[in-house]
Amino acid sequence: MPELPDLAVVADALHAALAGRSIERAESPAPLAIRGTPAELQALVGQRLERVDRRGKFLVFELARDRIAVNAMLTGRLQLAAPEEKRPANTAVVLAFGSRARGPRDGSPWTRRAAWLPPDAAGVEIRYRDPSQMGKVYLLPDGVVRPVAGFEDGEQGPDADDPALTLEVWRERIRKHPGELKSLLRNQSFVAGIGNAYSDEILHAAKLSPFRRRSSLAPEEIDALYVAMRATLQDAVDVLRERVPPTFEKQVRDFLAVHRRGGEPCPRCGTRLSEVSSRSEATTWCRGCQS
Repeated sequence: MPELPDLAVVADALHAALAGRSIERAESPAPLAIRGTPAELQALVGQRLERVDRRGKFLVFELARDRIAVNAMLTGRLQLAAPEEKRPANTAVVLAFGSRARGPRDGSPWTRRAAWLPPDAAGVEIRYRDPSQMGKVYLLPDGVVRPVAGFEDGEQGPDADDPALTLEVWRERIRKHPGELKSLLRNQSFVAGIGNAYSDEILHAAKLSPFRRRSSLAPEEIDALYVAMRATLQDAVDVLRERVPPTFEKQVRDFLAVHRRGGEPCPRCGTRLSEVSSRSEATTWCRGCQS
């Protein structure tokens, strides 16, 4: 499932590639992925894309009038491609953009003059594909109220990388949330953007067991968890900026320290990593150095 580092890189890249372009064609080969009407989809044509943002586990496309929110869930991915490139299997939604005069002035520095950016004079498509059809593309026309589960006001806490989430704010927020640490980190109403993989990585970095309860943490452990969260996510973003382009539809996880590495030696202490699985998810941790 895409998490904050994955989506932060995709949002930056799509903003750099698409902002300032207008939609020339909108298609839904697999309409089950769309939350909205065919007329609302066609009403996107002609609208200029102002920016692409990330909020929690959602990508948000801000158009001249309307918005689109994408929740990729387990298997949804977005491809940036030239119109003539073959579409991948299970393509559910296609938005074709025309040329633009120039790229956005507010693009993230790492995207500037990147070799993978499509030429401003050329058309480009974004394609959403989802083999499991679990993810959704929500059309949010101006003036239309359409519920988006997990996206509404009050359903998401601050993003895990939000500068406003200071250590002092973290201390105050975590005090109100009980339960085991892995579940806490994955609770989007506590802090948004962290899922199964990066919760394992953060807890390993903080030397805390995923099964510890928040109420058992000493003040210094609460602070260590915050520091580990910030550093782990930023380090991952830095790696993905180098490793992902131009294949933004691919999820890169082979650099993670512990997640899905059960049975391998812990990179910190050498103890064999433990792993428990439930359906499509796994929790990986070290019994030697995570207490």
